[in-house]
Amino acid sequence: MRIENKLDLITQGLKFKKIVKQWQFYDSQGDFLSLVDYYRGQINQLVKIEEKPIIFIAERESDRFLAAFFATVISKACVFLINPDWKINEWQQIEKIVKPDLIFGHIDYEFRRSHQDNLTRLTGIMIPTGGTSGKIKFAIHTWETLLASAQGFYQFFNCLPLNFYSCLPLYHVSGLMPIIRSFISEGKLIVKPFQYLKKNLNITDNYQDYFISFVPTQLQFFLENNPLYLTKFNMILVGGASIYPQQISLAKKYNIPLALTYGMTETASGVTILMAKELRQNNHSNGKLLPHANIIIKDKKQGVVIIKSKSLFKGYYPDLNAINFFNTDDIGYFDDQGYLYVLGRNSHKIITGGENVFPLEVETAILATGLVKDVYIIGEKDDYWGELITAYYVPKNDNITTIEIEINLKNNISSYKIPKKWYIVDQISHNKQGKIIY
Repeated sequence: MRIENKLDLITQGLKFKKIVKQWQFYDSQGDFLSLVDYYRGQINQLVKIEEKPIIFIAERESDRFLAAFFATVISKACVFLINPDWKINEWQQIEKIVKPDLIFGHIDYEFRRSHQDNLTRLTGIMIPTGGTSGKIKFAIHTWETLLASAQGFYQFFNCLPLNFYSCLPLYHVSGLMPIIRSFISEGKLIVKPFQYLKKNLNITDNYQDYFISFVPTQLQFFLENNPLYLTKFNMILVGGASIYPQQISLAKKYNIPLALTYGMTETASGVTILMAKELRQNNHSNGKLLPHANIIIKDKKQGVVIIKSKSLFKGYYPDLNAINFFNTDDIGYFDDQGYLYVLGRNSHKIITGGENVFPLEVETAILATGLVKDVYIIGEKDDYWGELITAYYVPKNDNITTIEIEINLKNNISSYKIPKKWYIVDQISHNKQGKIIY
């Protein structure tokens, strides 16, 4: 099947109708195409005043969110995907970046407009990122960058229709891309919130033809409460950088079709994927490249992961820069078979006794012992070592000692990577994406 490279699938009304007829929404507000027309009408009225209106999509109902999204794409507007639950701190950050001409949905904040506002107006899809660091940014994407990502995924899976069960927030790239993949491949789509899944674990529906994407904390919920529920799906996609070894072990135990991906908002989701079969064969990598992407690591042994991709963002709004490569903060390497291994963030690197140590690598090794429930690694300043590798961990039970953990580690990582300080804690906090909150 040929994938149209522009907006043909949307503007060809009959084909668009055929595709969306296969979509199911948990909170449907009426005919989807009528909703698209409604939002287009709202935008057209605004275009008479402002050629490229700035539009915020903050709809809570999934069909309204997506109808507004497609309407803005057709209208070539300047659209921002918005979390309606952001609080005043986030809204104040955003107000310094951009102010909307029109808001689809409701937000609990009033923007102050003035004649002095000089806002950048461009055709694009602004996707939020960086909120966990306390500073929200918007990665500038276009229909073409999102399409390139979806096409790469589509080609990787042999150009077959891609059916998706979507339960992630649509304003996140991880929630939006399943929609685009399903759309361009003319696959089926079910959009229901994660809370619906949590409350309906006894449903016997079979989703063997469907992909579903989770963040690690969502995966953990099912592993703890009903792991066999996940065997209903064709494939479970999870970001590989923050998944835990015990989650992989449980996936193997229950024969869950778990696949790991590596990507980010700036690349319009995944650029590599590790298939479930490879994961079951104890492949601990981040997978192989998808057709639309390339990764450059200048140092043959290991180095900064540099991504070149047709799906690469155009800059952070309002700075529209020509970006040919994206220098991530990740350190990694390729093995002889072309599998990517991401060791951790360069900015998190600990230099101890002149050696470079990446916390993620040490955390993964400690979790793999099966002796701890959770762990995080930091570097404490030290006059002799420079930085001292320090572990905060939650033991599996009260009988486990640090000596026992160290003995297990000695055969798996170099001695200089083994923590010299250990602290037992009751709990380690994680955000919704599974990343540790330091």
